[in-house]
Amino acid sequence: MTSLTLVRRIAARPAIVFDALITPEGISRWWGPDDGPVLLAETDPRVGGKYRCRFRMQDGGEYESFGEYLEVSPPERVVMTWRWADDAEGPGEMLVTIELRPVAEGTELTFTQSGFQDEPTRLGHERGWSGSLDKLERHFAEQRVAKGADHVA
Repeated sequence: MTSLTLVRRIAARPAIVFDALITPEGISRWWGPDDGPVLLAETDPRVGGKYRCRFRMQDGGEYESFGEYLEVSPPERVVMTWRWADDAEGPGEMLVTIELRPVAEGTELTFTQSGFQDEPTRLGHERGWSGSLDKLERHFAEQRVAKGADHVA
């Protein structure tokens, strides 16, 4: 088995970034690898709670993933299971861990997904999550510019 780790610097405090990770409103701003819309975001952010997210890609394809929260430790860590809803031949259930650490610029986010059975699947997920995290980073950068360069939300 193999894993994927991505790191981003987000221009907002960890508590604000944390909310974007666990609330339907927050997830709607960044989930999905391109600028297509999130069609459904449901969360119950507590240990044992479930989440579900459906998004549409710009090419029209729709994808849904879901899972269960295993750890919710505001504002520093979320651990959850993850799988595609239509996973007949996909990678199956995996583990996603998102850790937030305060830094001068706002927050350092470390995203790890583990449980990949092969490298091609890991590479596909790397492209997808990279696009999603780019959107999250861009969202907070745009907010920061709108509020003034010295303001970290």
